[in-house]
Amino acid sequence: VIKKKQNLSIFFEKKTLKMLFLGFSSGLPILLVFSTLSVWLVKAGVNRSTITLFSWAGFAYAFKYMWSPLVDNLRLPIFKKFGHRKSWLLLSQIMIVASLLFTASSDPSKSLIFTAIGITFVAFSSATQDIVIDAFRIESAPQKYQGALSSMYIAGYRLAMLTSGAGSLWLASYLGAEV
Repeated sequence: VIKKKQNLSIFFEKKTLKMLFLGFSSGLPILLVFSTLSVWLVKAGVNRSTITLFSWAGFAYAFKYMWSPLVDNLRLPIFKKFGHRKSWLLLSQIMIVASLLFTASSDPSKSLIFTAIGITFVAFSSATQDIVIDAFRIESAPQKYQGALSSMYIAGYRLAMLTSGAGSLWLASYLGAEV
């Protein structure tokens, strides 16, 4: 049990601050896959029934339990020096960045299939990252820290959702795009 004097100081320890940033990393892609993508597709002139089909990419989050045993048991030889969890975390983050860049470089008004492929990879990579971060959080600290780690993860996640939702729309408006 954490002593009273440690109640607030626990949130400033390295492991809990790390969880804040991992939560941010985990929360950023989800709204990009859903609401921000919808705004972009509407502006590109994609009809609403087609935009609705993009919600299928979100099934990656609902069915991530299906490949979580693979993530738990498969060792990645390419990133071996980082350890099991960090290797998967690095791979999933590289995949998120690559698929976001791929999606951003696509033009949904000309090639909707490339946008769909990119968003599907974003969702799959992001869901994989969620699996890894949850396992990392549980394994990285004793039970007495789990509440603080979870709190910081959720705080980072919510900050990222604000950033990727309202923040990205504000940035687009600021840069001169019609929103």
